[in-house]
Amino acid sequence: MDADLKAMIESIAREIVSTWKKENASSPRVLFIFCDSTAHEPFADQFILLQNHGICHDLLFLDGETSSWLGMSRVECAGSGKVIAADEYAPAPLELPKEYDAIIVPEIDLDNAARVVAGLKGTIKAEVIFSALVLNKPVIIGEDVPGLKRADRRTLKTVALPPAYQKLFQRYMNELRELGIDTVPQKNIAEFVIRKLNAARRAPEHSPAPTPEETSTFTGKLLTADWVKRQNFSENILHVRQGTILSPLALDVLKEKGIQIRYTGRR
Repeated sequence: MDADLKAMIESIAREIVSTWKKENASSPRVLFIFCDSTAHEPFADQFILLQNHGICHDLLFLDGETSSWLGMSRVECAGSGKVIAADEYAPAPLELPKEYDAIIVPEIDLDNAARVVAGLKGTIKAEVIFSALVLNKPVIIGEDVPGLKRADRRTLKTVALPPAYQKLFQRYMNELRELGIDTVPQKNIAEFVIRKLNAARRAPEHSPAPTPEETSTFTGKLLTADWVKRQNFSENILHVRQGTILSPLALDVLKEKGIQIRYTGRR
């Protein structure tokens, strides 16, 4: 009896840990790059929309063009809605896009747009965008922006570029689109990201469908609810080996699906 209880507790613990890891691994993650620690405030409602659609988002606040991103160390992400701290232990910006499904730059300026178009690096935004494009990761940039940095606007007491620079900035924006970067109004960024990532998740529909044997037989040691939910059962019987541990939640899901357990053979 003690052995059965121990096995049951162990299965529940494993399922909780496994589910937590899979949810964090499978949920899409996007990175917002903001100019400073106040630039994200107008996007609060969009963050809620992303969260409601199961998309995790991290916020990267820049205190400068290069900050201390060129140092050696790691970037720690604590989950949806948390802030990434850039310090002397942060990795190179080129490494960041590997951890995300999309990079979002709500506001880009003339200087960074020029760098990206020319394939130059040297700033956080330029290097992250360069890396994301090389890795074929989606890059979304706000299109209704003045092209003038927030810090420059505060310093120069102006909110717009002069006509000649405006024309140059628009030319860069067109070239950004030619590079494959999506430009959308800032207020529509979250909706666009949701459509973009959902389309990407539906894309691999050409992969072969699982065979009946794969969908009606479980050969592992621990049957979890997460595994059951992913299956498209071809019959109402699931074959499992004698000695397989079935978590209580998995049994509940099987019951909801009308699937019966049939034990076969031994481990």
